[in-house]
Amino acid sequence: MISVFGSANMDLVAYVAQAPKPGETITGREFRTIPGGKGANQAIAAARAGADVAFLGAVGDDAFGPGLRAALAEAGVDTAGLRVVPGPSGVAHIVVQDGGDNSIIVVPGANGAVTGPAGRDAEVIARSGALLLQLELPMDAVVAAARISRAAVRHAAVRHAAVPHAAVLHAAASRAEVILTPAPAAPLPAELVEAVDLIVPNEHEAAALTGRDDPGDALEALLDLVPEAVVTLGVRGALYGSRDGTRLHEPAVPVRAVDTTAAGDTFAGALAVARTEGAAPARALRFASAAAALSVQREGASTSMPYRHEIDRLMEDL
Repeated sequence: MISVFGSANMDLVAYVAQAPKPGETITGREFRTIPGGKGANQAIAAARAGADVAFLGAVGDDAFGPGLRAALAEAGVDTAGLRVVPGPSGVAHIVVQDGGDNSIIVVPGANGAVTGPAGRDAEVIARSGALLLQLELPMDAVVAAARISRAAVRHAAVRHAAVPHAAVLHAAASRAEVILTPAPAAPLPAELVEAVDLIVPNEHEAAALTGRDDPGDALEALLDLVPEAVVTLGVRGALYGSRDGTRLHEPAVPVRAVDTTAAGDTFAGALAVARTEGAAPARALRFASAAAALSVQREGASTSMPYRHEIDRLMEDL
């Protein structure tokens, strides 16, 4: 199972030929209201890619809350950990230009009320194969969720301290792998960095985190922080590195992009699925790239995410 501790937003999407300049008013060609948020997007992407997924987060008691819950449930995501708090749900105002480029303003709403895992969240995280995190929740809450995964390992190691070493290793291997998408980019507390197994920024986030504009240099700097890193490069594919010396470049699947909203979340969700299924790094990257390529050919965030049979079909052609 994959658990996602993250944000749920209602995306208010305007489609335009070109984004307006400051002070300019333009006419859009279409408007849509689409369930999104980086956490919910990754949960839906992972569920559609074939995983059992539990979402942990919050929505408001406004009109958007039930729609966000319904979108997750329709994708097969377990929403028992999605709580309701007083006030508005999170929203994102998204402007999508012809050609697929977008700009986004996020208003946290209920997401800002999440101070950490609550209820049975810790139990769900502890029995997951992977924990997906992003930075649209308060940083202290993200750190607290990551800490649970590390605490589960320490508890298991202590509990099995009297058994042979192999059993201790097996207990450690059972904890959730912590996968962080550091978006929106922000300084990462040491306690969070120490808990992360794999970090998945885009090239701009990688530069913000490391101070290195070259993606290859940024990848090397990220590996000083965490054991594995993937830097996504849009149409130029993705870079992977690990502390064992592995370095990979996965080219992007050549497609005509319609809307790149949530392509990174689709990539992260699919990548988590492949890794929990035991795929080697090269195949996991290819699987995630195929999922992202399918998503950018459709409009919307969660609505654009492909199903497993679609990803498998494209994988056969790669």
